[in-house]
Amino acid sequence: MTSSQSISPYPTHLLPPLRPSACRGGRVEARVSENVSRDMVMDGDFAPPLPEGRSTRARQNGVVQPLLTDLYQITMAYAYWKSGKIADNAVFDLYFRKNPFQGEFTIFAGLEECLKFLENFQYSDSDIEYLRKTLPPTIEAEFYTFLRQLTVKDVTVYAIDEGSVVFPRVPLLRVEGPLIVVQLLETTLLTLVNYASLMATNAARYRMAAGRHIQLLEFGLRRAQGPDGGLSASKYSYVGGFDGTSNVLAGKLFNIPVKGTHAHSYVTSFLDMSELRTKTLAHRETGQEHDVLALSSAWRKRLALLLETLENEASDGEMAAMISFAIAFPEGFMALVDTSGLLNFCAVALSLNDLGYRAIGIRIDSGDLAYLSNKARETFAKVAQTYNIPWFEKLSIVASNDINEETILSLNEQGHKIDCFGIGTHLVTCQRQPALGCVYKMVEINGQPRIKLSQDVAKVTMPGRKDAYRLFGADGHALIDLLQRSVESAPKVGEKVLCRHPFQESKRAYVIPTRVEPLYKVYWQGGQVCQPIPALDEVRARVQSSLHTLRQDHKRNLNPTPYKVSVSVDLYSFIHELWLQNAPIGELS
Repeated sequence: MTSSQSISPYPTHLLPPLRPSACRGGRVEARVSENVSRDMVMDGDFAPPLPEGRSTRARQNGVVQPLLTDLYQITMAYAYWKSGKIADNAVFDLYFRKNPFQGEFTIFAGLEECLKFLENFQYSDSDIEYLRKTLPPTIEAEFYTFLRQLTVKDVTVYAIDEGSVVFPRVPLLRVEGPLIVVQLLETTLLTLVNYASLMATNAARYRMAAGRHIQLLEFGLRRAQGPDGGLSASKYSYVGGFDGTSNVLAGKLFNIPVKGTHAHSYVTSFLDMSELRTKTLAHRETGQEHDVLALSSAWRKRLALLLETLENEASDGEMAAMISFAIAFPEGFMALVDTSGLLNFCAVALSLNDLGYRAIGIRIDSGDLAYLSNKARETFAKVAQTYNIPWFEKLSIVASNDINEETILSLNEQGHKIDCFGIGTHLVTCQRQPALGCVYKMVEINGQPRIKLSQDVAKVTMPGRKDAYRLFGADGHALIDLLQRSVESAPKVGEKVLCRHPFQESKRAYVIPTRVEPLYKVYWQGGQVCQPIPALDEVRARVQSSLHTLRQDHKRNLNPTPYKVSVSVDLYSFIHELWLQNAPIGELS
């Protein structure tokens, strides 16, 4: 069983968060936080005054705006308008057909961005001027006037909470309103949900592979698909369970912890000790200056004997780079090392210890990560025990070498000693599956259900307005998602419910739920947001709590058990009756 007053050149997800309000009385405002400075807003063409009840402070985004759409949406809008369908009302479902990454769950993300888009939806004068030049000259002038005055005040959006675990065929959004308007929203809503949900799901899978106690950092900006892809990846990897990012702008905009050390270029920029311009550092408590080079050199001689290695095999240039970096960041010294770099690192770290500071750890960026992490941990333990410095044994070991989900699982089997993974390319580009494949399908027009038929059953739509419920079993885990017609009564706790596969007649089961969770809330109505918009950390927490409701076999990496999505008896009959009514009857001769 399955436009406001000015335009910003930044993507919608860089706008300040929406301020929640009730659907009636009050308005939604975009807060201008301390994290978003005035110089981040670029003047653009001006729109007429916003309709009453809409924020005058919320700035429409220069990227996510009505023209961020496919041309056929606008040509359809004209054809609808020309056909007199201005008063027609439609219902669209936004959903996906298959879970990504060969898994059996997906994380829904991007809802806040959809609401920001709706909050700022309005065609500007320059939009209309561009369309006049682009569309055929036969387009009537009145249509452009219609577009210029178009609003989304009559649109209603039902949605699942952002950060929830979701499944194929269950609509993430149900969009209702004037046909022309809801048609024009399609492409933009899809692009805001598709990558966000894919990215959050990918990050959640990495989190499950690494476990709860390993830190995960997103290092993918330089490999992402452009600036917006990089910022979106940073945001939604954090939502999915990552602990921080190397992306400084993402840290500023989304209040995500930023982390980073130095690159190989910093190490190779030093040839030998003579290049150290600054060699002294003040003691953390006494303030007295000490020669870090002299301390480190002395420690290196002692450690070479302890670790049974040759001092002359350690690079002086590398040690000079480490001393330089330690003097610059004595409270946060973390160094990039290779197999021969442990001696230099320990020497500099012990010098810092002499001056009252504690090093943070090392980053390994090449080689056999399992072996090197164990070697490093053994070294730290030996130094800690020999010199009675207990914290030294617990120095952090960060690994960042083209890591993917399978790499982490393999390292787990090898007994690695890594405390933190820095992950870039495979995470932000979602290399295992580059797109989620959300679709946006009409299911009702003017109160009449609509069904799309296909020889591929997976592409047959489920008609009409539907509500979704999650039914839970006695053990507290989610058992099944149930789709019903909106005219049906909600399932009740303790009452038997017959759940049917939407297209396979023999697949059916009775469920007696111990808890029933309605999945939809009205998030947009009457031109404003209707629910509190959670902070990013709240969405992040919901991801983990929602995943916790699934049985482990649904979440395992290898051959996970499919989660069941079903329909009610009434909806099953409704689908198949409409299918028969619309399917052509063949003729044999």
